[in-house]
Amino acid sequence: MKLCGLTGGVGMGKSTVAACFAGLGARVVDTDEIARRLVQPGQPALAEIQNVFGPGVLAPGGVLHREALARLVFSDPVARRQLEAILHPRIRETWLAQVGLWRREKVQVALVVIPLLFETAAGDQFEKILCAACSPAAQQQRLAARGWSPEQIRQRVAAQWPVEQKMARSHFVLWMEGRPESSAAQAVRVFRRL
Repeated sequence: MKLCGLTGGVGMGKSTVAACFAGLGARVVDTDEIARRLVQPGQPALAEIQNVFGPGVLAPGGVLHREALARLVFSDPVARRQLEAILHPRIRETWLAQVGLWRREKVQVALVVIPLLFETAAGDQFEKILCAACSPAAQQQRLAARGWSPEQIRQRVAAQWPVEQKMARSHFVLWMEGRPESSAAQAVRVFRRL
């Protein structure tokens, strides 16, 4: 099995690349989706988050109040490391289990989407690493379209390695600007080279 990791800056097109790969027949797992499942009501990770950060991170009904937690962890590096210590080992265990299943199923190409691939030292798990990238201006525009304030954008971008470092360490860089068909064509070319 050709196991690939996909990284890139926040708002730079990782989801688009992942969707293209899935459409081409690759198996795809997204660590952001794993993280969302891990913090559902009743999950041990959510209870641990509440214990560490207090009841203010829960919304009515016992669900995670994402905005409250984000405000806390993106303004305080210590709090962010505490959250990462709760989630990152569980996330890694989950995607590694999925990869193991794919290996047993003899899947040909698999893609694991990990925004913090290099930050979490996961690079040695993959045969090839892909990086979705775009200009800072395009990134700012996309994140503003999500409703994020300039300060929220600054905090989230600062919480990751600069995309130039990610690009330099990756085997393939997909430039995710311009027309959607251009992005799709790049994904197809990379997929075929794998």
